[in-house]
Amino acid sequence: MAVNVNSVYQTVLYIINKEQRGYITPAEFNSLAARAQSEIFMSYFPDGNQVNRLNQSNNQNDTEFFDMFKDISYKLFPFENSLAFSYDSANLGWGIVPENIYKLGEIISTYTGQPQYDSITQLTSKKDYEKIIRSKLTAPTKQNPICFTTNVNNASLTTLLPQGSLLIKVFPNPNQLNINCITLPKPPRWSFSTGPQGQYIYSGGGSINFELVNSEQVNLVTSILKYCGIIINDPTIIQTAEQESRAAEANLKS
Repeated sequence: MAVNVNSVYQTVLYIINKEQRGYITPAEFNSLAARAQSEIFMSYFPDGNQVNRLNQSNNQNDTEFFDMFKDISYKLFPFENSLAFSYDSANLGWGIVPENIYKLGEIISTYTGQPQYDSITQLTSKKDYEKIIRSKLTAPTKQNPICFTTNVNNASLTTLLPQGSLLIKVFPNPNQLNINCITLPKPPRWSFSTGPQGQYIYSGGGSINFELVNSEQVNLVTSILKYCGIIINDPTIIQTAEQESRAAEANLKS
């Protein structure tokens, strides 16, 4: 279950008011909320050095250590997707990877015809790609294609393709690609209408909830408050504030 954007905003407003730190507008909240969600999302991908440090400093048994990564897998579940897109060989022989893909997983190349092939595609470096396609012994086929990825960063490509695009080149050229991947979270949005006294009234229809799992709600509130200059070290303060803000909102409605 995703984190409700209104619940987070009301809790943040409640704590800011209690701390007498002024006010945060919907536009300011939306900006900080997107930043906080992105920061938490990126924390799910520790680099190799971080993993080694965690492993070396871990005084627990192996089961508990790997439970930590199991928890990360659970948190990444909402972002695991399978995307299909056409491979347009007219783009100088490149396929343009959708912008919302953060990490590539299994790549399936589809070759239509009789027979049709749906082939797992080996991802290689550009250097290995060039070697393999020239080899008579290892030349790729529709049953065993290969690919590599690159960014649009040279003049010959930027004139024809969108700047900053992630490109994929597959050999032989497929008709379609299916990619199992991790996608980036969509920015949350607290949408509103304006009341007779100029107050902001929450509009659920136009709002976008956070895509993080529900257990990240306290971390989201903590992170947004941090950007507002409020440091909360005790998570029970946020949990209490959530309950109190919900009660206050219910009283207003009644």
